[in-house]
Amino acid sequence: MKRYLTIIILGVIGMTYSSCKKESFDYPEGYVGISKVTVYPIITMKGDKYVAVAKGAAYTDAGATAAAGTSTIEVKVTGLPNTATAGVYLITYSATNTDGFAATTTRSVVVYDTKADALANDFSGNYLRAATGAISKWTKLAPGAYLVNNPGGAATGTTVNVIAINPTGSVIDIPQQNTDSGPWGSNTESKDLSSGTYSWAVENPGYGTAVRTFVKQ
Repeated sequence: MKRYLTIIILGVIGMTYSSCKKESFDYPEGYVGISKVTVYPIITMKGDKYVAVAKGAAYTDAGATAAAGTSTIEVKVTGLPNTATAGVYLITYSATNTDGFAATTTRSVVVYDTKADALANDFSGNYLRAATGAISKWTKLAPGAYLVNNPGGAATGTTVNVIAINPTGSVIDIPQQNTDSGPWGSNTESKDLSSGTYSWAVENPGYGTAVRTFVKQ
C-alpha cells in the first residue's frame, strides 16, 4: 500500500513541476509573449511651421522626414500652396508604420498680396482684450502677413495660432483657413488698426459670435 502511495505522490509532484515549469519560446523579432511591440512613427518637419510667400513667387517646401525607431518611413505631402492665388494653405505631412499606425504634422503657408500702401506697416505687438484680460500676440511674417496667437482673446486660448493679413492701408483680416485647431476666419467688423484698436468676431465653432475688441499695449 505504501508503495502505491509513494508512486501516486511522485506522479502528482511530477505533474505539478511540469505544469509550472517555464517554457522557453522562440518569439519572432518584435514580439514579447503573444503581443507585438510597435514603434510609432515620428515626423520631423524641416523649416518653419508658419511661412509667408508673395503672390506669384516660387515656393519650395522644406519638407519633412519620418522614422519608426531606426527605420525610415515615406512621408506623404498634401496641400501644397498655389502661389498664383492669395490665401492660407495648410500642408499636411503624414507617415504610417508597417503596423498601420499613422502620424501627421502640418505647416501653414500664407500667400500674400499686399498693396503698396501697407508694405511699411508693422502691427507686431501685444493686444489686450479687456473683457478677459487676455493678450493676443501679433508677429510679422512678411509685409502684410502676421502670425496671431490667441486671436479670440480667450483666457484659455493661448495655444491657438492663425494667420492674419493686412492687404491694404490699415485693414486687417483673418482669411478663411484650416489650422491645427480647426477652421478659422473673421467677419467684417471694425478691422482697422490705424488707431491701435480693432474689433472682430472670429469664425470658429468654439468661439460663438461675440464681437471681440483689442487694444495695443
